[in-house]
Amino acid sequence: MKKLLSMVLALMMVLSMIIVASAEETALDFHVGIVTGTVSQSEDDRRGAEAFQAKYGSDVVTLATYPDNFPDEKETVVQTIVNMADDPLMKAVIVNQGVPGTAEAFRQIKERRPDILCICGESQEDLPVIADAADLVVVNDFVSRGYLIIKTAADLGCKTFVHISFPRHLGIESLSRRLAVMKEAGKELGVEIQEETAPDPTSDVGVAGAQQFILEKTPEWVAKYGTDSAYFCTNDAHTEPLLKELLEVGGYFIEADLPSPLMGYPGALGVDLTGANGDFAKILETVENAIVEKGGAGRFGTWAFSYGYASSYALAQHAVNVIKGESELTELDDISDAFGEVSNVDWSGANYTDATTGVKTENLFLVYQDTYIMGREGDKFMHTPDVEIPEKYYTVK
Repeated sequence: MKKLLSMVLALMMVLSMIIVASAEETALDFHVGIVTGTVSQSEDDRRGAEAFQAKYGSDVVTLATYPDNFPDEKETVVQTIVNMADDPLMKAVIVNQGVPGTAEAFRQIKERRPDILCICGESQEDLPVIADAADLVVVNDFVSRGYLIIKTAADLGCKTFVHISFPRHLGIESLSRRLAVMKEAGKELGVEIQEETAPDPTSDVGVAGAQQFILEKTPEWVAKYGTDSAYFCTNDAHTEPLLKELLEVGGYFIEADLPSPLMGYPGALGVDLTGANGDFAKILETVENAIVEKGGAGRFGTWAFSYGYASSYALAQHAVNVIKGESELTELDDISDAFGEVSNVDWSGANYTDATTGVKTENLFLVYQDTYIMGREGDKFMHTPDVEIPEKYYTVK
C-alpha cells in the first residue's frame, strides 16, 4: 500500500509539473490585439483570431472587428485599430484583412507607441503604402497564383476562365495585377480569359443583392461560355452563390480568392460542420464528400487549410515569437513556420517585387498553398509549388 501510495504521489507530481510547464509555455507578460472583419464578411479570419485567443486567453489577446461597410466607415476602421494602443501592455496589433484605413491606423499607433509591432494580413490598400506603415505585411501570392490558377484550369481541360469582379476591387493593385497575370497566362496556356462585372456587396444593394445577382447570372454565364469554363470571383460574399449554381449547372471552380474549405462551400452545399471548428482535415473531408455526392467531383478546388484562419492565427503567433526573441520579424522561414504550425501544411512564399522597378520589399511577403481538387481521381493535389513560373510574370502589370 505504501509503495502504491508513493507511485500515485510521484505520478501526481509529474502531472502537476507538466501542467505548470504547459501554462508557462502559453503565459505571456504582454498583450496582443487582432482586428478582423465580422463573421458575416470574413468568418475564417475571425475564427482564426478566436482560436489564437483561446490558446492564450482573453485577458492577453484582445479581439475587435471593423464594420461590414468599411469603405464608407473609414474613421471607424482607423479608430478600432488605434484603440488597441490604449492598452499599456499591448505589444502587437494584427489586422487581417488590411482594409482601407489600416495604414493610417498603423501610422497613428507608431506615433503614440513605437514599441508596438504592427502587422497586416491581406491588405486591400496599395502595397507600397501599407508596407511603409507596417512592420510586416503578408498577403496571398497574387503573382504566382495568377499564373497557377490558369495553369490548373488548363490542366483540368477548361477552355475559358471567367473573372468576376467590380471597379473597387479592380482598383486594388494586387487584384488588378493578378488579373493581368491571368490574361498573359491565358495567352500562353490556351485558356480564353473573360471578364464579368457583379455588384459590390458594400454598395447600396448590400450583400443580399450582390448574392442574388450571382445566383441569377451564373446559369447565363455557363450557357454562354460552356460547361468547360472555370469561374473566379474576387469577393468572398460572391463565392457561396457562385458555387451553389456551378454545382447545379456545370462549370469549374479552381479556388477562391482567399481559399478555404469553409469559403462558400458549407452554405452552398448545406453541410453541417458542428463540432469541426478548426479541424480542417474533418472540414475538408465533409465538404469533399458533399461535392462528390452532388456530382462535382474533379471540378471544385480549394486550399486544404483556410488561408484567412491561418493568417489571423499565424501572424499573431509570429508576433509572439518575435517579441520573445525566438524568431526574426522578416525571416521567411520563421513566418512559414508559424503558418505551418497552425495548418500542418507546407507554404510557399517570396518577397514582393515591384513590377516596374524589380525591387523587392523586405517587409512584404507573398504566400500560397497547393491547390486541392476535391473528388479528383488519383492525386488530388495539383503540386502548384513545384511549378516553375516563367520570370516574365513577376513584372506583368
